[in-house]
Amino acid sequence: MRFSVVEIGYDQRQVDSCLDELGFRLTRLAAWAESAAGPGREGDRIRQEASGLCGLLRRLDLDDAAVVGRSAGEVDREAGAILALARVELDAAREEARQLRERAYAEAVQARRDFEAALEARRRREARVDEILSEVTVEPVPVDTPTAAAGVPATRVAAGGVEGPAEPPTGRDGAPVR
Repeated sequence: MRFSVVEIGYDQRQVDSCLDELGFRLTRLAAWAESAAGPGREGDRIRQEASGLCGLLRRLDLDDAAVVGRSAGEVDREAGAILALARVELDAAREEARQLRERAYAEAVQARRDFEAALEARRRREARVDEILSEVTVEPVPVDTPTAAAGVPATRVAAGGVEGPAEPPTGRDGAPVR
């Protein structure tokens, strides 16, 4: 009997089936041997069955040796092919990782340059705001001057602004807030 070679070992169902058959035949042989009292027709059946089992086992041993010998070479070739494929995939993964690392580094350098440029622009705007604010002078409002909090709005701007009462604040509907 031949067994199909599968990924790891032999097809388990085929092996189990063969072992079940052998077990059945051996049980039957043992029963015949017990019932056989002497030589005769029953003894011949027992000898034939025993010879058949021995022949089956010899065929299995020969087939296994041929399959194992043939499989070893096939396994070596397959292992070599898998190893070669793994090396190619490893080289490709290393190259991809190198490219990714270079791209990430370039993006980090560009992000730093962009950040530094934005920071410099912010510093220039801050300096310009400080320059503008240094030119503005504010006159203090006397304490007895009515204000919006007192119900009479009054503002003064010394840098050339308009003096006088301001518009009363309005709500969402445009009506004055009281």
